[in-house]
This record gives sequence, C-alpha cells and structure tokens, in this order.
Amino acid sequence: MLSYLGVFIILIAIAMLVRSCSYFDAKATFPKPSKIARNADEFIGKSVTIRSRAIQKIGLSSFTVSDARFFNGKPIVVINASGVPFDLPLDRDIKVQVTGEVRNLIIPQIEREFNLNIQDEYYKDYINQPVIIARYLTLAPQTEQITQHPEQYYHHQVAVTGKLENIRSPILLTLDKNQLFGGQDLLVLLKAPPKVTINQGQTISVIGEVRPFVVTEIEREYNFTWDLNVKKELEAEYGNRTVLVAEIVYPTEKF
Repeated sequence: MLSYLGVFIILIAIAMLVRSCSYFDAKATFPKPSKIARNADEFIGKSVTIRSRAIQKIGLSSFTVSDARFFNGKPIVVINASGVPFDLPLDRDIKVQVTGEVRNLIIPQIEREFNLNIQDEYYKDYINQPVIIARYLTLAPQTEQITQHPEQYYHHQVAVTGKLENIRSPILLTLDKNQLFGGQDLLVLLKAPPKVTINQGQTISVIGEVRPFVVTEIEREYNFTWDLNVKKELEAEYGNRTVLVAEIVYPTEKF
C-alpha cells in the first residue's frame, strides 16, 4: 500500500460525486439474445442489457446479434437510437454491449416514438420481430483483449466484466487476467467509490475509458486533485500502464 496514496485517495474519494450516466439502466435485465428471440412477449417494452458478438450490419445504423452456436438461432436486430455513431469492431471476437428497449419492429411506430428514419428495404426480413432500440452501445472486450492489445482501445469507452482480483484502495482495483492467456491484470481507477459493496473475488462489470496511466493527463481530464507526493507515487507505481478509468462499477454474474 502506498503511504501517501492510501490516505489521500480515501479523502478525495469521499468528497467526490458520481457523475450521472444516463446510459446505465439499473432496472435492465440481462438476457441472452437467443432468449429474447425465443420469448419475445416476455421482453417487449422492457429495458435489457445484452452482451454479444455482432453478426451483420444492416442499413446505416443497425446490426444483428446472436449468441446461438453456429448462428443457428434467430438473430436480434439492434437499432442505434443513441444519437452517437457506433462502429462495429473489425475483430468479430470482440463483443458489444447494448442497453435499450425491446420492441416489435413496426417501422412507422418506431420511427415516430424514437425520432428515427429507418430505411425500410433493409428490414423486410425482420418486420414484427423483436428488436432492441439501443440507447447505449459500447465495445465489450475481455480483460486480456485489452491488456494484450491496449492501443486498440485507448480513448474508447468499453464495458468489461471480470473477477475483482485486488482492491488497492477505495478507488483503485484490478480485474483478474484470464489464466489461459496470461498477461497483466487490468488496472481500474474509479472516479468515485461504488454505490454498492464489491468484494475481492467477486465478478463485477466496469464501464469507462481505456487509456495509458499518464498522471497529469488523468488528473486534468477527470478533475482529480492529487498532491505532489501522491502524483509521484502514482507515476512510479503505474506510469504508462494501461488503466480503465471507470464511470460505473457494479457486481454481476449476468454475462
């Protein structure tokens, strides 16, 4: 434990406020896409969060997802209604995380309610089937995908799920690396202490930005107020290591 760092981080963490993130819906359920496809009536009108590989791009702002093996299951269409462009990962082994409302694909109704302009010709095979109207979309790589190729994710928002390996302070922790792939644990810096209790060994989900740990940049861009001794110790311990600066952290076994 760092001498100055431990005490100082506790003090600033207590003083910090968690910035609200409108894309996070605590009431969302976490079904697999195949379950939505099989039991559409159960989910229509409900908020869900899914994590899956993207299968095929549709039109300008939509794509299909499926978790079924060998793609035998019926895919689910995701329509981006976040107002922010979202590019699918070139590496299809990288999953995406989507939060939104499940609806029947009735195009005039969806266009009117969500202020969208849907190109009908791309959706003819999905009419009256369940779709997710996405309010938030992000990459959802595994921890080892980030630590092995961090440059691919620098300055991108990601959602990561992993085992909480080590709690170094109220706002510094690590997620366990996948032993099959080797590499480092993923360092996580929380913008504020989590609102719910998390414990070592627990599976948690973290949403935030991946970046190199450059102390002066992180302090400036995220409004931390570290004194000189803390900054020196942070630089010595973590300088230029890959870090996930987290907006949200919560316990989960869902993915």
